[in-house]
Amino acid sequence: MNYLQFRRLCTFLDLTNKTQATNSLELPVLSNFKKSAIPLPHRTIPEPKGQDLDYVNIAHSHVIHSDWDKLENLASGLTQFRIKHIMLKTRKDYVLSLEFFKWVELQNPKLKTLDLQSIILHILTKNYKFKSAESILRKILEMGSFELDYPRKIFDALLYTYRMCDSSPRVFDALFKTYAHLKKFRNATDAFCWMKEYGFFPTVESCNAYLSALNGLNRADIALAFYKEMQRCRISPNVYTLNLVIGAFSKAGKLDKAVDLFRDMDRMGLTPNVASYNTLIAGYCSRGLLSSGMKLKNVMEKNEVCPSDVTYNVLINAFCKEGKLHEANKLLLEMKSMNVAPTTITYNTLIRGHGEAGNSEMGSRLFDEMAMNGIKADILTYNAMIMGLCNEGKTKKAAYMIKELDKEKLVPNSSTFAALINGQCVRNNAQRAFQLCKSMMRSGCHPNEPTFKILIHAFIRNGDYDGAVIVLKEMLARSIAPDSGVLSDICNGLRQCGKEGLAMDLCKEIKSRHLMPEGVGIYSLSYRPNISNT
Repeated sequence: MNYLQFRRLCTFLDLTNKTQATNSLELPVLSNFKKSAIPLPHRTIPEPKGQDLDYVNIAHSHVIHSDWDKLENLASGLTQFRIKHIMLKTRKDYVLSLEFFKWVELQNPKLKTLDLQSIILHILTKNYKFKSAESILRKILEMGSFELDYPRKIFDALLYTYRMCDSSPRVFDALFKTYAHLKKFRNATDAFCWMKEYGFFPTVESCNAYLSALNGLNRADIALAFYKEMQRCRISPNVYTLNLVIGAFSKAGKLDKAVDLFRDMDRMGLTPNVASYNTLIAGYCSRGLLSSGMKLKNVMEKNEVCPSDVTYNVLINAFCKEGKLHEANKLLLEMKSMNVAPTTITYNTLIRGHGEAGNSEMGSRLFDEMAMNGIKADILTYNAMIMGLCNEGKTKKAAYMIKELDKEKLVPNSSTFAALINGQCVRNNAQRAFQLCKSMMRSGCHPNEPTFKILIHAFIRNGDYDGAVIVLKEMLARSIAPDSGVLSDICNGLRQCGKEGLAMDLCKEIKSRHLMPEGVGIYSLSYRPNISNT
């Protein structure tokens, strides 16, 4: 992927996340930029004279003595010129500068121009007060989020006040990092390119923030392209950088490259930490390579890197997904023997695994063990328990767990209701299941396609095709398309009951809503037998 493609991807990502794209797509690749940095512009500000000089000196005296009441009397004489000089005179004391900036903002918000905001950003970043700078930057970026050229205006304002404030490159780094934290990827990319033109580069920590934000949105493609740019710009990665890139390679299905990078860490003078191992173990597990994941865990122990709860949780989850609960239980025992405390996630994973395997009794033991060890159960714990009980038709015990939710001040969610609905369907109580579905919708939770499908099949098993149609219409009202199997089962049942007209009307309604399964026609569903694929 070249850099032009990288920037196009950033634009696409920004648009899909409703952030603001700032320039057109046709932008130059980095290789076309000038190799030598563009000289920094040198903007000066005239020295104050006469009344301006008197005002600045008196106001500055009030500021350094914290005489805010006296300064209040001078508020009517504030001008941008005077404010700039007062802030420049106090710039070595960032606390005073920030207090004065906030005071001006309260007196007259209209005086808060980009130039003035840039000056306070220079002062804060020069004094390593990056959190305060980012807080101000966030407000600045929100103010002009609908202006296409606003990001460039911000950058230029910082650029033209840079020498005036005897600033530090960290001011541009703060801008880039703030864009990353706000997930404004296109703006961050543009800031990166503009910085490079003037010989500035973001710190590795800010690059890590950008990579982390991309990984968080599963945009491994852009993360990997940006890592290549870091290499071209000779921004030295640290362990955290490489952990993020290993994770990106794994998510992009390039596990071999993730392994190669992991092995190259020593050559790069970096020692893998527990997160490095965990990231690669997760990569192995995502591909079903559990034996490789276990081998890597053994390697980390030999290299005197202690496995963490994350290490065990990743492996336990992988074994549970494969239905290998014996191995998952062994890892729990090993975890305890290694004095690695199991977490809520550990127990949730195991309880869910045993529930899916039809062993709710083991899930109950683990639930009790959690309470004994003082580990707080959350809604996911209860959902896993309820799901396990309902899979076995133990709806009374599941109802008891619902009462416990209220005691623990936990709110049922869609998964809770879905488990209860499934439990009633297992017991062949389709009407009761549908009542639960209605309660679910009244509570603001939304049934998904699998929940509706379970309900419909429960009605069909009872020969209640009218009930199945009612559920299907609820499904259509939420613009959820049925699959061809569900639709053919209902239509075949209606036809057998002598309700071919109802079947035809139903199919017409589905077609009018543009929810007809692909490749399926009204005539085939309403009149041709034996097309069900379930």
